[in-house]
Amino acid sequence: MKIACSLCLLIALTFWHPRQAPATFRVRFETTAGSFIIETHRDWSPHGAVRFYELVRSGYYDDSRFFRVVPGRWAQFGISGNPAVAQKWRKLTIPDDPLTHHNTPGFVAFSNTAPNTRSTQVYINIGDNSARNDSEAAFAPFGQVIEGMDVVEKLYSGYGEHSGGGMRAGHQDEMFAGGNKYLDANFPKLDKLLHATIIR
Repeated sequence: MKIACSLCLLIALTFWHPRQAPATFRVRFETTAGSFIIETHRDWSPHGAVRFYELVRSGYYDDSRFFRVVPGRWAQFGISGNPAVAQKWRKLTIPDDPLTHHNTPGFVAFSNTAPNTRSTQVYINIGDNSARNDSEAAFAPFGQVIEGMDVVEKLYSGYGEHSGGGMRAGHQDEMFAGGNKYLDANFPKLDKLLHATIIR
């Protein structure tokens, strides 16, 4: 069943074409810790909002893991549990956007390795990261958690940086190659992102 679903996703991704995102839209995330909602604003971060819309619509985030959760800092996700899908999107980068909002609690932005390298990985600010991340336009927030921030704050954080940190240092290759199988075997307590749905 999982193989069939993966094949369907790959086929859909091959023939799927993006469309412009609404000016504002909301996405409900169902997780093993509960549900939360991110409201996205295209005028905050145009390229970021459109990419996020594309990823949610394509089902990219479904059945993945919150692989980097650090208390007081952030909760990061955005590597597909299917290695073939993750590798397909990995190099599809988008340009940076001007910084219009701050990396304070509840705001959501794409992770990156350098200017103009945003692709699929997203983090939710749990703490105030403005001093660290507002200095680079690459970390421009595109949305905000408007419901369920308590759920985000209780995502499993016991592994800290060990289960998914090191994006800029190139330490995520095993995650891209092994997907959920690798993470579940080595970091079984990670919370799961079950399904992401655009609700309006």
